[in-house]
Amino acid sequence: MGGKPKIHTGGCLCGAVRFAAVGPAGKPHTCSCRMCQLHTGALTAAWVEFDRDKVSWTGPGGAPSVYRSSEISSRAFCPACGSSLGAIDDAPVVALLLGTFDKPGALEFMPTAHSFPSGRPRWWHVEAKAG
Repeated sequence: MGGKPKIHTGGCLCGAVRFAAVGPAGKPHTCSCRMCQLHTGALTAAWVEFDRDKVSWTGPGGAPSVYRSSEISSRAFCPACGSSLGAIDDAPVVALLLGTFDKPGALEFMPTAHSFPSGRPRWWHVEAKAG
């Protein structure tokens, strides 16, 4: 039967901004768009999504700082250490970067799609599980 919902935890490099995300992770994917590259400093970002009301900011630093990056989204980061945490969309969605989770290798985080493949250099290869 139902049982307790799964709680995924994580946070920034310095630990000031921590989060707890409840329930299954949605839309696990990677993205090589230029905005994700600039936000993370990586050629490809790996994300999962949660409904905004399923994410709570639990660390001593409270909620992350945000930068309005587009008409539909703001990028979240720690004001103390600068770590990128994800995106807080105008739609009631919080997209969290996989590297910020305490257990980033969870099977349910395995990307199933890759956005903006043309944004990656030809020598950079990203695999996505079909499904």
